[in-house]
Amino acid sequence: MDEKGKRLLQAINENSEYAFNEFYRMYAPFVLKIAKQLVSDPLEAEDICHDIFLEVFEKPGEYDDAKGTVKAWLAVKTKHRSIDRLRKKKPVLVRKLEQLDTKEAVKTELEVLKSLEKNVLLEALAHLPEKQREVIYGAYFENKTQTELARTLNKPLGTIKSNVRYGLNNLRKYKKLRQWFA
Repeated sequence: MDEKGKRLLQAINENSEYAFNEFYRMYAPFVLKIAKQLVSDPLEAEDICHDIFLEVFEKPGEYDDAKGTVKAWLAVKTKHRSIDRLRKKKPVLVRKLEQLDTKEAVKTELEVLKSLEKNVLLEALAHLPEKQREVIYGAYFENKTQTELARTLNKPLGTIKSNVRYGLNNLRKYKKLRQWFA
C-alpha cells in the first residue's frame, strides 16, 4: 500500500486528479480516524481531514520517503493539525486569567470578566480547592494582583502563583465552564 501511496503522490505532483482521488480514497479513513481520536468532535475531525488533503493536493512534494512511510507522514500531519486546533479552542476565561500578573493586567482582565456571567464563574469556583478558589476570587472580585494577594494572605508569591496556575488548570477541567466560554 505504501508503494502505491508514493506513486500516487508523484502523480499528484504532476497534477493528476485521478491520482489525488485515489490517494484520498485510500488514506482519508485513516486520517479521519486519527483526527476523531484527538479532537473528539466529528465535524472538527472532518475539517482537519479536509485541510490535510488540501495540503497534500497543493504540496505533494513535501513527502520524503527517507523520513518514513506515507501513513506515518499523514499521521504526523494530522496529529499536529489536531493539536493546533485544540490550542485555538482554549477557553477565553482561561486564556485571560493566565495573563494575570500586574495591576494593569488585572484591570484589563476585570473589564473582560465583568461582562461575563458571574454565576457561571461562581459555580465553577465552588468546585476548586479552597486555596485555589481564594486567589482566583481575590483577583476577580477583589481586583488584587498576585503580589497583593501574597501580602494579604501572608503567603509567598510563588505559592500564590502556583495556586493560580493549579486553579486555572482545574477551571479548564470544569466542563460547564469550558463549554460556556469556548
